[in-house]
Amino acid sequence: MRLELDAKTGYFPPGVHRVSWSDVVEMLGTNEIREHLLGGLRRALLNLRDAGCKEVLLDGSFTSVKPNPNDYDGAWEQEGVDEQLVDEVLLDFSLGRRVMKNKYFGELFRADDQATRRMVYRDFFRQTDDGTPKGILLIDLASVR
Repeated sequence: MRLELDAKTGYFPPGVHRVSWSDVVEMLGTNEIREHLLGGLRRALLNLRDAGCKEVLLDGSFTSVKPNPNDYDGAWEQEGVDEQLVDEVLLDFSLGRRVMKNKYFGELFRADDQATRRMVYRDFFRQTDDGTPKGILLIDLASVR
């Protein structure tokens, strides 16, 4: 599935868009910085997939028109996941998630964890800071190779 970023908002159209890993690479791997971030994301997704995770939501400036994002943000669905098999780095939120960012170049949260007092990450990622709806990508981890 090829989605286009909206030139006006800088984001994907509102909604949750199911994509494969190859779709993510094609749409977002547009320069060396983004390719570097994709490498870290891929390694994290493989670990989550091997622990039983089936889907990850992808968000942040990485899923925008920003040419050189610093990282990516995501949230993984916990259903069927054996957290004993999840890399402990992906469960470490201390020190501003520095260890996670150093190893995987981005941040991944449990989708059901609280992002704010009123919202879990799954919902939080679907809007901008001012509450404007935006699109997020739902990656099918079976497609990650």
